[in-house]
Amino acid sequence: MERISATQDAMEFVTSADGTAIAYDRWGSGPAVILVDGALCRRAFGPMGALSALLAQRFSVYTYDRRGRGDSRDTEPYAPEREIEDLAALIQAAGGKASLFGASSGGALALAAAAAGLPVHRLAVYEPPYVSEGAARAVEPDHLAALRQRLTQGQRGAAVRYFMRDMANAPAAVVLMMQCLLPVWSKLKAVAHTLPYDATIMGDWRVPTARAASVRVPTLVMHGEKTEARLSQAAQVLASAVPGAELISLPGQNHNAQAKVLAPVLAAFLTRDGRAQL
Repeated sequence: MERISATQDAMEFVTSADGTAIAYDRWGSGPAVILVDGALCRRAFGPMGALSALLAQRFSVYTYDRRGRGDSRDTEPYAPEREIEDLAALIQAAGGKASLFGASSGGALALAAAAAGLPVHRLAVYEPPYVSEGAARAVEPDHLAALRQRLTQGQRGAAVRYFMRDMANAPAAVVLMMQCLLPVWSKLKAVAHTLPYDATIMGDWRVPTARAASVRVPTLVMHGEKTEARLSQAAQVLASAVPGAELISLPGQNHNAQAKVLAPVLAAFLTRDGRAQL
């Protein structure tokens, strides 16, 4: 992928509070923003590469491998607090304060980090996959147990299929197509062991209104105009729970928002004193 007018430093590592080495890249220059991936994604695989290329024209953009993925290490036992500590170490490397943008379950992690009091300048999230009261499926199944059962049996592919079909609601034809793309499927299976991490971060999957109410930094909540109703509903509830949060619907977008649509809205929010605009 072409990095547009961006200069990348060599891959570096930060050491988290529990001693785990976390790999990251930095692109561009300007105010620091850390991009937080959702399930199965990492620096070299996922949507943040295209987004970092666009944002690096105005920001110092940090992309990183969440623990257990890519070049980052892992330490047991897992707890969401360890991933918050990973972000704390990255923020320190970025100069002691940074904005956070998280997509999907990465948005839930970014929200938790801001609520925990990390030195976050601004917070932006895109479609954390919560469910809200009144949604068609208001109570999620025990995804964590289902994932652990498959992984304990060594069934990495089955865990990925469960995530795609039962958690992400991907059509069966899409799941089949992904399995036929052997290089892509291999990359997904390589980090299947981290799927329980994302399920743990999501908790009971309901919008964490108490946590959201404790966020004290400017916050932007986004969802796609064409996304599932449950995700747009959850975004609305989340935005209502965060004091002063803005809510934006991105035209024509679904859960996989295009970087060219997302980047200008995100950049406007991160740099202007006023409200973000489409």
